[in-house]
Amino acid sequence: MTVTGAGTTDVPRSALADTVLERLTAVYAGAADPARAAAMRAYMKDVAPFLGLPTPERRALSRTVLAGTPRPAEADCTAVALRCWALPEREYHYFAVDYLRRHAGRCSSAFLPVAHRLITTTSWWDTVDLLAAHVVGALVEADPRLTATMDDWIADEDLWVARTALLHQLRYKDRTDTERLFAYCLRQSGHPDFFIRKAIGWCLREYAKTDPAAVRAFLARERGRFAPLTVREALKNIGAMG
Repeated sequence: MTVTGAGTTDVPRSALADTVLERLTAVYAGAADPARAAAMRAYMKDVAPFLGLPTPERRALSRTVLAGTPRPAEADCTAVALRCWALPEREYHYFAVDYLRRHAGRCSSAFLPVAHRLITTTSWWDTVDLLAAHVVGALVEADPRLTATMDDWIADEDLWVARTALLHQLRYKDRTDTERLFAYCLRQSGHPDFFIRKAIGWCLREYAKTDPAAVRAFLARERGRFAPLTVREALKNIGAMG
């Protein structure tokens, strides 16, 4: 099965999403801090405007928003995520990511085009990385046929889609498809962008917590194909190589 971004990503009707968004916009906007928002926007390279809500405060507010709401169906997850993403302020995107992380197990492989849309809209590491590891990764693990889509994504011209393919196994540990992980790293080894080079090192470093010998042997064979940044990142957990 190959699922691309071409699938439907229309916003479904959802009474639950109506309730969540009504509460969310009222609660978040009421706690906005314009001075802090300006600093947060600058720190995040102007990717989006901010309300100025620090993560601990934002998550406390989210608990208030979600108090008493039922578990969502997949359509509810889609509606909440896409409606949050349609709002300009970044904290609404963070809310959607947290919501999807919590309820990824309630979504089927049909959700992958929605994830693709989120990854490719207002893209930056702060949302992409969590979607990759906690949402896309969960979908692929639940339906291994989606590995065919990851094989497409690793070659995608959009660096954030390729980064997602690299990072989707980040939490798999001993369930990692090592051959595919290493193949993806090699596929993008010559990529000029920092975010891809960093992602290669990161996924190797994370897998080294599970199988340091495999990562060390891989780099012993292939380190000449990787940027120094990638190698340094990969070896953080297992020490330098001679």
